[in-house]
Amino acid sequence: MTGVIIKSIGKIDYQQCWQSMKEFTEQRTSDTPDELWLVEHDPVFTLGLAGKEEHILIKDHTIPIIRTDRGGQVTYHGPQQIIIYLLIDIKRLGLSIRELVTRIENGVINYLASLGIEANGDRDAPGVYVAGKKIASLGLKIRKGCSYHGLSFNFNLDKTPFSYINPCGYAGLQVVNLCELIANPLEMNDEATKLANALSQNIYK
Repeated sequence: MTGVIIKSIGKIDYQQCWQSMKEFTEQRTSDTPDELWLVEHDPVFTLGLAGKEEHILIKDHTIPIIRTDRGGQVTYHGPQQIIIYLLIDIKRLGLSIRELVTRIENGVINYLASLGIEANGDRDAPGVYVAGKKIASLGLKIRKGCSYHGLSFNFNLDKTPFSYINPCGYAGLQVVNLCELIANPLEMNDEATKLANALSQNIYK
């Protein structure tokens, strides 16, 4: 198994982080270890490559809207959301994109199971759901056999901006925070590390 490096970066500007991911992917070689970046963003909406403007229902707000190069439709990032960017050489691992997505979803599902929460993926609508509400969203870019972008996981963020959009292109899709599902208080940085470890265990099995 090729080692993976987990980096806790903290709060970072979305576009700065996106540029860093692109540079890392362009410069990496066949020997470069994979990295998982744990970050948090200030409020921002991001649209995937094929993202449709009509999924942004309300534009009368101050939250930036950025068209990016990942897959998927529109989503929201904000404080108290765990974001894990997955800089992975999938060619080296011999994984298809579909298999990578499944392993990421299963990593989230296993992490939630460790907290006593039952969750599921959806082959037709990638991500992880608890009782029909989305707790984790996925959007990846594959370049030269390597992935970047990744996973956003709702920890305890203000969900209001999700009402301004059709989350991931689905009208009426509801989202849920981990902290709504757990009675005991949790610390976000601790949970981000546990989630990253669950992802790496599933991806590099």
